[in-house]
Amino acid sequence: MALLVLCCGVQAEPAVWQPAGGRVQVPLWPGTPPNPAPVPAAEYVKTGTDLIGGKPVTWVSNVSRPTMTVYAPTGPNTGAAVLVIPGGGFEGLAMDLEGTDVCDWLAPRGVTCVLLKYRVPSAPYDWRCDCRPHNLALSMPSLADTQRALRTIRSRSAEWRIDPKRVGILGFSAGGFLVAEASTNFKRRIYAPLDAVDKQSARPDFALALYPGHLTTDYRKLNSAITVSGDTPPTFVLQAEDDEVDGVNQALVYYTALKKAGVPAEMHLYAHGGHAFGLRETSEPITRWPALAEVWMRSIGVLPGH
Repeated sequence: MALLVLCCGVQAEPAVWQPAGGRVQVPLWPGTPPNPAPVPAAEYVKTGTDLIGGKPVTWVSNVSRPTMTVYAPTGPNTGAAVLVIPGGGFEGLAMDLEGTDVCDWLAPRGVTCVLLKYRVPSAPYDWRCDCRPHNLALSMPSLADTQRALRTIRSRSAEWRIDPKRVGILGFSAGGFLVAEASTNFKRRIYAPLDAVDKQSARPDFALALYPGHLTTDYRKLNSAITVSGDTPPTFVLQAEDDEVDGVNQALVYYTALKKAGVPAEMHLYAHGGHAFGLRETSEPITRWPALAEVWMRSIGVLPGH
């Protein structure tokens, strides 16, 4: 999880995260968000001293007011949209490494990118054990925020020039867990409907789970919060074998469940790459995964051409 990237030293800035380029964060909820989770202090931003791909990492935590930031296509609009969910172990969010960097990749390809700043920390836990009680609680604020974001995108599809039948989801690490959770629990009402937005579907039309975590309870058995079925959307999975944070079994167990359920799935497994590399190019071949993801999105009809 991206939390480990920043543990070696950060510079804290007591400010709410703001997107660059004059973009505006859109509040996710009309009032107080449901399923509230206490936060220890005000939202803050950290700038990491360690570099990934030659750049520092921006870390955001204590998020109590979730938002979306819309990145309109800078290339010819394809009508596709992707909800991007940064990782961070449910303790914080790697907002650039696993967030804005993704939108900078998708927008020139004609995809509307919607960056989710969801509520963290979600609950106290020890990521080194298999106890993780927050994974099993379907009322968790992070999943409620994810469902609400997907519904909001569809509710504003005409305004944002989006095809409501080509709304996908992409997440890293803990965000990859939310990808799997949203892909398999979209029929469950995680929160009481508030307005017309909540009449929309919360099912992603396609999904990308990148070095996902928290997917198993004993590194062999699929987390009971992930109920894979034939209705689970087509899924792209990426994992490094030497990922010492979540481990390769997380992705393998999920991919196996997808195949058993007859879900169209594609998995790319690399020998090296570690964890929390995002889209930043390094010497490892795994960092060229965006080209594979783009081919996959074309193969399933999300993007034009094949």
